Amino acid sequence: MAFTPKPGCPMCGIVATAAVHAPTQSPRSPSFPDALVQPEILWRDENFTAYREKAHPVSSNGHIIIAFNLHVPSIYTLSSSDLPLLVNVKNIGRRLLGTSLPSDDSPTTPAPPQRTESQFRIGFITPPFKDNKIPITDHLHAHAYLAPADQLGWWRSVAYGPLAWYAIDDLIAEIRESVSNNRVKSGHENRINAPIDTVPEAGARTGAANGDEFTTSTLAIPDVEDGIAPLSPSSPRTSFASSSTTSATAGYISHT
Repeated sequence: MAFTPKPGCPMCGIVATAAVHAPTQSPRSPSFPDALVQPEILWRDENFTAYREKAHPVSSNGHIIIAFNLHVPSIYTLSSSDLPLLVNVKNIGRRLLGTSLPSDDSPTTPAPPQRTESQFRIGFITPPFKDNKIPITDHLHAHAYLAPADQLGWWRSVAYGPLAWYAIDDLIAEIRESVSNNRVKSGHENRINAPIDTVPEAGARTGAANGDEFTTSTLAIPDVEDGIAPLSPSSPRTSFASSSTTSATAGYISHT
């Protein structure tokens, strides 16, 4: 079955263990070689598992890994129908970064500081580049951190630099442009309030002017409570079970 867990994959191990255990019983971090650090699970739903990167964060302000629960090999596996999933990755990353602190080890946790729009960095490292401290290239996961990336060495800075980094806003915009006659501007100052971003499904469906639809199956099964029937069992892609509208609100693990 496509996208099933891969034996020996550290990300698959984290996803599997987070599904059945409390955060304090999470598996070992995939950070190498210091694999003794236990990741702190911040989020778990049927699509994604997110944890705080403690062993080798790129920012002292906070670094979070958001892993797809399925063993999806790369961003190039995604299609326009998966746009709601990418929007959810962005929403989850922003929410966790906006409420988390670099460390919760102290007995008294102060209120998180206010974050500015320019601080959020959410995206993917594209092959053949990789973070040599988190060298997993075949299980799709996003990095979310708060700028500045003040804990990067020279070599890691390549992975998080313009040559390898694919910002999630740019990926969403590029996919939307590939299925639309309209140019979708990304990266502008007020991007978070762009009207198109209020519709996670924008650009997810493709078709012809005569009504024929060519939309490929998505990695997500729409929630039946939304009145949308799930994909048929004959769908060519194995699917997550969750609504595109639930991941940004369901599954959050509170640490208060």
